[in-house]
Amino acid sequence: MSSIFTKIVNGEIPAYKIAEDDRYLAFLDVNPNAKGHTLCISKQEINKIFDMEEDHYLGLMQFARKVAKAIEKTVPCKRIGVAVVGLEVPHVHVHLIPLHDMDDMRFQRKATLTQEEFESLAKSIQSNL
Repeated sequence: MSSIFTKIVNGEIPAYKIAEDDRYLAFLDVNPNAKGHTLCISKQEINKIFDMEEDHYLGLMQFARKVAKAIEKTVPCKRIGVAVVGLEVPHVHVHLIPLHDMDDMRFQRKATLTQEEFESLAKSIQSNL
């Protein structure tokens, strides 16, 4: 059965896309820890990050770095945090989270954005890629 992320890759579920190439996709998390919380995924459905082939893993990290730099130019924050948890969706993904304090990384405090705010934010980050 396809993961929710595979359904996003296939266009079956909409997403606020930030960046995309032939191997990776970045989109805003719809249940964000902070404004600008973005997920970078492999388009290939792989359950665990360390099961990725080394070049694919390194490519994902390079892709995430580029996206993180664009988020940092767009969303005022102290830095961009990175987390790889992988328990909630069995599909490799990297969380990029604009940080103001450590609570932004704890996945307990959530930000609320309207559809218009998500759309505007996605366009703003894209413009900084």
